Amino acid sequence: MRCAEYYEREYGRAPEAVAFAPYRVCPIGAHVDHNLGKTMGFAIDRGVRIAYAAEESGAVEVRSLQFPGCAHWRVDGVPPERLGDWADHLRGATLALGRRFALRAGLRAVIEGELPIGGLSSSAAVILAFLSALCAVNGIHLSGEDWVSIAREAENQYVGVACGKLDQSCEVYGKKGQLLYMDFQEGSFSRIPPAAGMKPFVIAVFFSGITRALAGGGYNTRVDELRGAAYALKAYAGMEYGAFAQTNMRDVPLEVYQAHGARLPEPWRRRAEHWFSEMARVEEGVEAWRRGDLAAFGRLCLASGRSSIENWQTGSAELIQLHEILSRTEGVYGGRFSGAGFKGCCVALVDPALAESAARSVASAYAKAFPALAEAFSAHICHSADGIQP
Repeated sequence: MRCAEYYEREYGRAPEAVAFAPYRVCPIGAHVDHNLGKTMGFAIDRGVRIAYAAEESGAVEVRSLQFPGCAHWRVDGVPPERLGDWADHLRGATLALGRRFALRAGLRAVIEGELPIGGLSSSAAVILAFLSALCAVNGIHLSGEDWVSIAREAENQYVGVACGKLDQSCEVYGKKGQLLYMDFQEGSFSRIPPAAGMKPFVIAVFFSGITRALAGGGYNTRVDELRGAAYALKAYAGMEYGAFAQTNMRDVPLEVYQAHGARLPEPWRRRAEHWFSEMARVEEGVEAWRRGDLAAFGRLCLASGRSSIENWQTGSAELIQLHEILSRTEGVYGGRFSGAGFKGCCVALVDPALAESAARSVASAYAKAFPALAEAFSAHICHSADGIQP
């Protein structure tokens, strides 16, 4: 682990421990969790590691192997507003944890991400790995829901990203080999093992070579557009509605959308169309998984990607091209771009026997489409894994 080696060089002794949080992938069910939808995902066997030791004075000093600079604050003196750098997620996590528990000890730490940044919820993984370390030095034990709610609060309230609970839930509750199925209205999740006789698969991650920042992109705007569509549909149907921020599309029956959707502004109608069609794909995907039909599951992954392009209207030119390449690559059951979809990566479920050839084929086709990104592009074969709370 490079973070432990760097820590020892920097501080002259080995770290006390190394915490780990996995990345996540969401094959079907994108862009619905923030409005209390149903979705699914896997934790994967790549993620974020943080080598650390306690600092009894309460000081926090964090370095990153991916970003320059050294960030400093105190557990009892976090800046009240974000500073706009890579450590904002960690400052937000310190504040959120400190609202629930008395923090005495800080830490010195070095953070390392295993894969290029963008699309695997690296921000949630960074927060969770940091929380694991900060809890350890303070003797704090969190429940699964604590992990999720504290990490989400850091992103929502401090960093300013209007995410739901998908990322954190996958990285906390994931179980190796099992599909995590989540309902964010009911606040429930289940782990579904593969059906007997289901074909094997690996999870391939294809990085476009371009990174992105959620708070600075169109992510929050699209969440607001979906919420606006829900608000308007309630009004058209004569349903009760309250504050805009507490309005969710999950409150709106499909029949109301079918009756009044055409009256919505076009961007809002597209967001709503993605919502209702994606919710249906999640249910179909769960059934395909239960019966072990990876071919059908893969087709739904691809359809999810197309809806994200056409109706959620995200996807850079690079990611859209990667999605198209995946749709015609032998050995790929299905895939879509991951995360917010502006830049970053595509993920796919792939036949293990064809994984290496599929990776070469995708790399070749992508290099032809974007020669300038050929060197920055990378492919990684991963597996499902346990989350922080297996």
